[in-house]
Amino acid sequence: MSSYLYELPTTGAVSFADACVDSTATYTADIADATEARANLRAALKESKRTDQGEKDYLRLVKVLDDYIPKLYGLLTSISNAEISLKSEPVFSWRTTLSSNIFHKSPRIDIPTFSTELIFSSLTYAFSISNLARAVVHSLGRYETERAISDTERKAKDEKLAFAVTLLCKAAGLYEHIGKELLAEWEKERTRVVSLGMACPRPPDLSREVVIGLSKLALADAQNLAIRKLLSKAAFESTLTPGPPLPKSHPSPALVAKLHLECAALYSSARSLVKTPGASKSASKPKMKLSFGKDKGGAPARDDTGEEVAPELRRYLADEVALHHALAHKWLGVDAGEHGGNSKGGVAVGFLVWAKKQLEDLRSGHTAGGMMDSDREKEMRERRKARVQEEIESTSTFLVGYKKMNDTLSFQTVPPQSELQGMIPAGLMAVSVKPYPKPTPAFGPGSVEYTRRQTEELELLGSEHATDDASEPDGSGSKSYAGAEAYY
Repeated sequence: MSSYLYELPTTGAVSFADACVDSTATYTADIADATEARANLRAALKESKRTDQGEKDYLRLVKVLDDYIPKLYGLLTSISNAEISLKSEPVFSWRTTLSSNIFHKSPRIDIPTFSTELIFSSLTYAFSISNLARAVVHSLGRYETERAISDTERKAKDEKLAFAVTLLCKAAGLYEHIGKELLAEWEKERTRVVSLGMACPRPPDLSREVVIGLSKLALADAQNLAIRKLLSKAAFESTLTPGPPLPKSHPSPALVAKLHLECAALYSSARSLVKTPGASKSASKPKMKLSFGKDKGGAPARDDTGEEVAPELRRYLADEVALHHALAHKWLGVDAGEHGGNSKGGVAVGFLVWAKKQLEDLRSGHTAGGMMDSDREKEMRERRKARVQEEIESTSTFLVGYKKMNDTLSFQTVPPQSELQGMIPAGLMAVSVKPYPKPTPAFGPGSVEYTRRQTEELELLGSEHATDDASEPDGSGSKSYAGAEAYY
């Protein structure tokens, strides 16, 4: 397993010229360029939707969004600085891919304001970056267990793995920016349009808790890959002789355990956050029906979709919490067996027995799935089953080795689980969020061209003042007589 695979949204067509008024004709070409970039994004998302999972081009989507988002910021800054005005409140149509739906088909909803467009575009950008990281990892295969791989090839693939870690840290920073900055502005705009009688639904995609949860999810996925990179050399050296003793190149098992514990904590925090919208609704309340504008009675339409986060995301987080707790216990057992001496023989066996049981429970919890499961869900499920089976085999190998040593050399009692619980240390972070730098607008206030033009205007104004000062006579020649300008 590498990282969560997001379903990408699709969106309706938009012409910014229909909503924007450029009274000075300064930004006519820029508005047209923004509309074209938006159309390119819509086309790329539709194409991705029709493409088989293994052939999707996430890098192309990232590049399309890299082109569009600065132009969208150009529109936003120009409107907020009254350089461009609005004919009417624009309404944008997006599929909410984080929403739960019984038919596994993301609902499409219409939501007003440019803030909505910026958030959905930014979310799509973060989804694409996350999926690109997953595609990079998938292309590597299980290279660290290939017996014929050279040291140079392994290091080259380690670098690609590190690139995927960087992408996920970038995605974490983008989710954090959306949750803390963009959604705060959207809340203000939502209050404004609702007061005007417009409907403004709030799907899970526009929940601050959910988006901050996605940031923690991306960071946990990044840490998961960082652990794999840390262990790649030792994994290669252990291919022929798995189990104890560990190769000399192996990092500290206690360190690996702490890294897994932090992974579990991040996934657990993310799971709590994404469950918040569903937990806040009363179970007795029916789901609200979506409608837009005003109803026949003239009252504003309901603005809550009543939806929860998609179940496959919640399952992924729950499974990752269980998996990383099990792996932390595995490596705590290995640490006790490798470095604890005879006195820790029972502790080693205890942790490994606990880890094996957790992994077997996780394996038995994997059902065959439903008939309506998407290819994306089936792929994630199959990869998890393979990962869990691999870890069960590895844990069993260590357990057999350390149990034999305890039964023949150490003769230590295996502590109960309650006692082992008290030996678990705190987690440790190996990665960090990469802050998202707000893009420079492609045009309008704050853009490079706008700043250059303002600078030139100031320089021209300064030169005109200098010319006027030089041409104005100081009157010294005509008023040099005694008593000049002294009138008695």
